[in-house]
Parts: sequence; structure tokens; C-alpha cells
Amino acid sequence: MENNTLELSEELNALSYKVIGLAIEVHRELGPGLLESAYQQCLFYEIKKAGLKVEKEITLPIIYKEIQLDQGYRIDLLIEDKLVIELKTVESFTSVHFAQILTYLKLGNYPLGLLINYNSKILKNNIKRFINSTSDF
Repeated sequence: MENNTLELSEELNALSYKVIGLAIEVHRELGPGLLESAYQQCLFYEIKKAGLKVEKEITLPIIYKEIQLDQGYRIDLLIEDKLVIELKTVESFTSVHFAQILTYLKLGNYPLGLLINYNSKILKNNIKRFINSTSDF
């Protein structure tokens, strides 16, 4: 799924670049060192102010065989029903963080995800983009 060479629609690319710009704006204002929830609230505010549809803490249930587990996952931010944002405030990304966002993309059939680590001096160096090549979008 993580394949940045796949072609995305101009709309999805524009959306992701806009959100990255807003995330950088939040980081410029706040800097590193806060809780993840503070960045989530501020980014939610900026995205909403930009006129985009945004939802936070979206529950993503797990379907296991014939049962649905509602204690599944929670997406930090979902923008325009297409772009998953997963926020972190960690020393560095691990394979578990990558697996988490890839799982969100797969379970929700979302085409694009951004993993953003606010615990950094320069935010643009701590943003990873993930494309779901199996998405219906």
C-alpha cells in the first residue's frame, strides 16, 4: 500500500498539500513538546476554518468473520471522507505507526493517509504519505 509513485488525482494531491500546509502552520505556532490532543484540536480548527469537511476521532470497527467489533480503531482526523490523518508526538516513527495508518486505509477503503509527528524541530521532515492502491477512489 505504501507506494508514493502511484498516480493520485489532482484533487487528492491538492487536498494533501493543503492539509500539510495547515499542519505546518500549527507547528509554527505551537512548536514541539505538547500532547497529541493539542495538535489534533488546533489542526481540526485550521482545517475547518479552511472550509474543508473534517471529522475527528472516527471509530473504525473491525469485521472479524461474521462479527463486528466496535472497539476497533479511532482515526485522529478524516478530511473530505478521503484523507486519513494520524498524529503522533513521538521520538521517531516505528513500523507500528506505519502499520496503523495502513490498516486504517485498508479497513476504511480510504485512498490517502498522512502520518504526522509533531515532536520535531522541522515538521516537513516528519510527515509520511501513504497511498492505498486497493482503494475504490
